[in-house]
Amino acid sequence: MDRRELLKSSLLGCGIAAANNAMGPWLRDSVLTGEMPPTDPIVETSLGKLRGAFANGVYSFKGIHYGASTEGPMRFLPPSSPKPWIGVRDALAIGSPAPQVIPSSNSLEFLGDITGPGRMGEDCLVLNVWTPTLRGQSKRPVMVWLHGGWCAIGSSGISLYDGTNLAAKHDVVVVGVNHRLNAFGYLYLGQIGGEKYADSGNAGMLDIILALQWVRDNIEHFGGDPSNVTVFGESGGGIKVSTLMAMPAAKGLFHKAIVESGPGLTSYSREEADAVARKFLERLHVPPDQVDNLLRIPTDQFIAAMRSMPFPDPFVNWWPVVDGRSLPRHPFDPNAPAMTANIPMLIGTTATETTLSYGLDDPASFSLSEAEMRTKVKAFLKLKDDSKLDALITTYRKNRPDATPSDIYFAITTDGWMRMDAITQAERKAAQHAASAYMYIFAWQTPVLGGKLKASHVMELPFVFDNVAKVPGWIGTDSDLQPLADKVSSAWVAFARNGNPNHAGLPHWPPYEASTRATMIFNDDCKVVNDPSKEERLAMASLPQM
Repeated sequence: MDRRELLKSSLLGCGIAAANNAMGPWLRDSVLTGEMPPTDPIVETSLGKLRGAFANGVYSFKGIHYGASTEGPMRFLPPSSPKPWIGVRDALAIGSPAPQVIPSSNSLEFLGDITGPGRMGEDCLVLNVWTPTLRGQSKRPVMVWLHGGWCAIGSSGISLYDGTNLAAKHDVVVVGVNHRLNAFGYLYLGQIGGEKYADSGNAGMLDIILALQWVRDNIEHFGGDPSNVTVFGESGGGIKVSTLMAMPAAKGLFHKAIVESGPGLTSYSREEADAVARKFLERLHVPPDQVDNLLRIPTDQFIAAMRSMPFPDPFVNWWPVVDGRSLPRHPFDPNAPAMTANIPMLIGTTATETTLSYGLDDPASFSLSEAEMRTKVKAFLKLKDDSKLDALITTYRKNRPDATPSDIYFAITTDGWMRMDAITQAERKAAQHAASAYMYIFAWQTPVLGGKLKASHVMELPFVFDNVAKVPGWIGTDSDLQPLADKVSSAWVAFARNGNPNHAGLPHWPPYEASTRATMIFNDDCKVVNDPSKEERLAMASLPQM
């Protein structure tokens, strides 16, 4: 009996499930089919053949062009598919990130590389695929990652987002997408330039939809199931996921959605986006009646103009637009979109979101006096009534008797910036009484920087991707990291597989309902809490809207 026959006999004798855990999906399927993994894998797509790589039990295909270049006359227009090619094209290196401004800040310095390898450029409609097998016995769930950085910066090509571990350990296909950002992807010229530019305010979102169409048409060649696609994203990626839920052109291209620290309830109105566009044209000295001149301005001049934009800042100038076309309504306001009522959602935040940007970018926030804390909270919430401020702080301190003024500040700003909107999104999704919503809080606290970041924004990502060894500067190197990564990544994959994040490593996690508000608290000891911090939630909800 040769090696393949011996392995196949053992595999069938011990059971496929056990062998899958022990050997990995690629080896299981190779043994059953009698084929060993090629070292130079080639896949035929709808556009042409691609050559990838095989390592650590996973096939990878990187820098795949799902869209044509967006430079020159294609700038601001809806994306188009690339031209087919003859022969075999290499897909071995991460593709270009979108052009972007990297502001100088302590929080971004802490996060490190946010653009990954590859040279910035407008030929940036690229994606990466990681898959455990190309010739599987069954199609695998597909997880499409949308990176963070508001809608202004970032890339899916950084090492933290490497899909190898998710694919190898969990038998899924992972896809990471780059698309147009900032002014290149969200400069709304519809009111200035007319019909030609009517879709420009959502060009970056239309890029993502084209990437999802590529997944629909091609992912089966990579072992994936085009009828079981999950979009997931964090921060700006969560905003993009939320926005897709309300875009008619995205309907049917994905089947589950995960929003991490990015509950996009509303988008820019045409009037708000038009105001930003006019200020941007002033920076470039382009008269509104000569908008076509924007097509000839070099990329570096665009970047310089974005860097100089103070209105309101380099990040939130650029946002999806309710343009009445590609995005006909706000994503989750005043309710959840009916067109995606059948799509389950997983929604959550970290426990102390604002220690990253509000803290690292304003280091004095870590050592506030009581008076300083009151002043900052009052300004953040735009409160005019001191009695409301007093009552709010008293409520937050009630459950935190040992909290410092800085602790209170970060708790209130976390809820005001992120948590309350995440709750609203989950409430509105649950109110449809269709597909389930699940709610979580990631509460594990990092020991780095003396522990002052606690459970900050982005802190769940190494655990979601099962890449805890890649960012020791974020989360340290303690031995407790991998067990939590197993729990978190397994929950995300379980949700991608069947719309339910429950698995054997977690206590039972019920769907979110307004009557119970079941919420998974991810920590070394994970637990479900009904309506966590209820008094604080009610206190925040009673305040005037910011």
